[in-house]
Amino acid sequence: MERKDFETWLDNISVTFLSLTDLQKNETLDHLISLSGAVQLRHLSNNLETLLKRDFLKLLPLELSFYLLKWLDPQTLLTCCLVSKQWNKVISACTEVWQTACKNLGWQIDDSVQDALHWKKVYLKAILRMKQLEDHEAFETSSLIGHSARVYALYYKDGLLCTGSDDLSAKLWDVSTGQCVYGIQTHTCAAVKFDEQKLVTGSFDNTVACWEWSSGARTQHFRGHTGAVFSVDYNDELDILVSGSADFTVKVWALSAGTCLNTLTGHTEWVTKVVLQKCKVKSLLHSPGDYILLSADKYEIKIWPIGREINCKCLKTLSVSEDRSICLQPRLHFDGKYIVCSSALGLYQWDFASYDILRVIKTPEIANLALLGFGDIFALLFDNRYLYIMDLRTESLISRWPLPEYRKSKRGSSFLAGEVSWLNGLDGHNDTGLVFATSMPDHSIHLVLWKEHG
Repeated sequence: MERKDFETWLDNISVTFLSLTDLQKNETLDHLISLSGAVQLRHLSNNLETLLKRDFLKLLPLELSFYLLKWLDPQTLLTCCLVSKQWNKVISACTEVWQTACKNLGWQIDDSVQDALHWKKVYLKAILRMKQLEDHEAFETSSLIGHSARVYALYYKDGLLCTGSDDLSAKLWDVSTGQCVYGIQTHTCAAVKFDEQKLVTGSFDNTVACWEWSSGARTQHFRGHTGAVFSVDYNDELDILVSGSADFTVKVWALSAGTCLNTLTGHTEWVTKVVLQKCKVKSLLHSPGDYILLSADKYEIKIWPIGREINCKCLKTLSVSEDRSICLQPRLHFDGKYIVCSSALGLYQWDFASYDILRVIKTPEIANLALLGFGDIFALLFDNRYLYIMDLRTESLISRWPLPEYRKSKRGSSFLAGEVSWLNGLDGHNDTGLVFATSMPDHSIHLVLWKEHG
């Protein structure tokens, strides 16, 4: 057929083809395919691949590509990054996708960082750390050796660990190096708290003392309790020190003068924990910025106002059982918004604005878990054999770490959490340093530390 005749025929048949229904068009194509030879079928195959297999990530506007990518899980996205350089570039540039992936893993997100490639790298780092936690490979251990008698009191702050012992000494350790920074002679320590200049100790001799690190001198002695002092806390701004004792009382002292300002009564068991903390929420009983004192015994948590009123009265008493059938464990978390304590029934979380119980977290597979730390995302718990990390969003245990036969204490001060900022979400930088410390029967201190990123 001549070229001119062919073009005329092709125009006519095209007009006719366009007038057909979809079904008729399909039947026509099927018939033409059945009449085609190898050359025609190969030509058809090559052209169909070009028409059908279009790179939509390359053709679509970037905003539409990002919208589609949000529907894929991170593992699929990582696989898609291997398709081509263009796909890898587009997927890596989708900031929201990688930020969401990090959040789902329990990582903190700084929205001010808009470098998309940064968040993909953060996710890859996060997935590695989470796998280490799942495989029980995220931590390592170390020991501090230096005391010659049992260590009863521990307190951690900013990379430094203070230990108080029956050998009548207190030591300050640099956790990163294992070196003793200070060592001073004291009384028998049941509780310790420190800052850069001073150390405050509660003792089995029924007194509280304040010591100067640099000289080792006792700068203040607080006398008045008739039982061992199991817990101390202080605030330099208020010039107040509080102490909880086996004599069932809480005492409020003038920190600089050493005089007793008030004795708070109402407990019917040893007061094993006192916490002095600034309130962060408003309620009928307190306002944001008010200083609040919490004191805990075996069955109750009492809430006291601490301000200019010296003769303060208990604001509220919290418990988990009215008949005292359930004991509270001697650990207490209070961040100004929530109170958390553990018991044989599980973890109890109270809203500090209303004093209502927000939730009870139970772990039926493991009984009697003790609380070490509580955050927005994770909780740190332990029992006689393991250290546990709980994802509070699912209330499931995601990691555990074996513990040695540590020295048990009914008061709970011979073990403590280290760095706790990661409990509000990991960020790739806060998963370093001390996780857990406990005193051992051989008078050493057993440390659990974050292992460096691989």
